[in-house]
Amino acid sequence: MARHFIDPEPKFFEDFEPGDSMTTRGRTVDIGDITNYAGLTGDHYQLHTDEAFMATSRFGKRIAHGPLTFSLAVGLVGLSGFYGDAIAALVEITGLKATKPVFAGDTLHVLATVSRHEATGPKYGTLGVTYSVRNQDGEEVLTFLQTMLAKRRPSEG
Repeated sequence: MARHFIDPEPKFFEDFEPGDSMTTRGRTVDIGDITNYAGLTGDHYQLHTDEAFMATSRFGKRIAHGPLTFSLAVGLVGLSGFYGDAIAALVEITGLKATKPVFAGDTLHVLATVSRHEATGPKYGTLGVTYSVRNQDGEEVLTFLQTMLAKRRPSEG
């Protein structure tokens, strides 16, 4: 029998449990991403846009913007369908820490783990998800906690 799938999948706060995790697909960062991000944000700092300057730096070449890496991580988890349609609002981002540089050519993926799960009211629960952004070698390059409101499953009756 044929099945029908909905995107996004209907999900609720109750569909998540502390410790639930998922790993996204990979996404390769290219020099166009870095250049476009600089143009979009106006952040043309030498770390990201000056290859000659960076050749003599501690990194040896241009690096991706930290906020670009953050944005790619949020997008990868969103693309995965992990949250379905459960998320009602972003509450905050905390503990954002860049742990290693990201270069053009790096392939990133995210290990997302539910680290906070609190039924804060009848309509919404608070869901905290720790993002560990990793490169092709499995090295963590960025980490943060994303706290969101997730809709509660309607009560029967």
